[in-house]
Amino acid sequence: MYELRGKTALITGASAGIGREIARVLARDVSTLILVARRRERLDELASELKAKRAELRVLVEPVDLLDRAATGAMLDELEKSGESIDVLVNNAGFGDYGLLHQREWSKIERMLELNVVSATFLLSRLVPPMVARRSGAVMNIGSIAGIVPSPAMGAYSATKAYLNHLSEAMTAELTGTGVTLTVVCPGPIETEFQEVAGSDVRPPMPAAVHIDAVQCAEEAVAAMVKGRARLIPGWIPRVFTTVSDVLPRALMRPVLANIVRKLRPSS
Repeated sequence: MYELRGKTALITGASAGIGREIARVLARDVSTLILVARRRERLDELASELKAKRAELRVLVEPVDLLDRAATGAMLDELEKSGESIDVLVNNAGFGDYGLLHQREWSKIERMLELNVVSATFLLSRLVPPMVARRSGAVMNIGSIAGIVPSPAMGAYSATKAYLNHLSEAMTAELTGTGVTLTVVCPGPIETEFQEVAGSDVRPPMPAAVHIDAVQCAEEAVAAMVKGRARLIPGWIPRVFTTVSDVLPRALMRPVLANIVRKLRPSS
């Protein structure tokens, strides 16, 4: 079990959705929370809320666009210079893009790839080595069941999460015996601002049963990280859904996926 008391946790994408709910869960135990997102006003509101509930909690607000690698690096440098030692990293920032790939704008796809893949990996490359040196730390990467189950109408997003899921599994093996644990959380669809940002009227049909509440997801995610679990799929129905997908031969999956795409295309 990883002890959260007295620890410093950095959460990206903390201004909304899963990130905000994870911040609320961690705020019960850690001594310092570092909230990272683009929107300062959202971060300030969350910081005030958390400190009102627990006066001794230190909350640092870092309004940074993680697509700006120089600004992200400067933030991490400044935290290090000021003596902040990051014990827990919640690698949550990311966004999706709904629609058939050949109909989507490249500029948005490129930003998504940069944030979901490059920025997430950059944070790991900066913050995990000090944890290994101290032989103590916990990392939570927010993946997705979309990275396990191929997802038409969000193919590029699905691929970014497959990357993070696989990177997480590999790093879990690499970190064995170092005192640092890594947990990848793979939730199903969650009703957050994610859908608004993803845009498009063409959305992949997902059974209502695989949806999960952000609060439940955050509670299960933190519990899994504390226990040092390698992977969590929140909710028992999503777990069954992904298990079936894992064992179903690809040759059988392809017609199912093709049928989904046919339903997404407007009738002529």
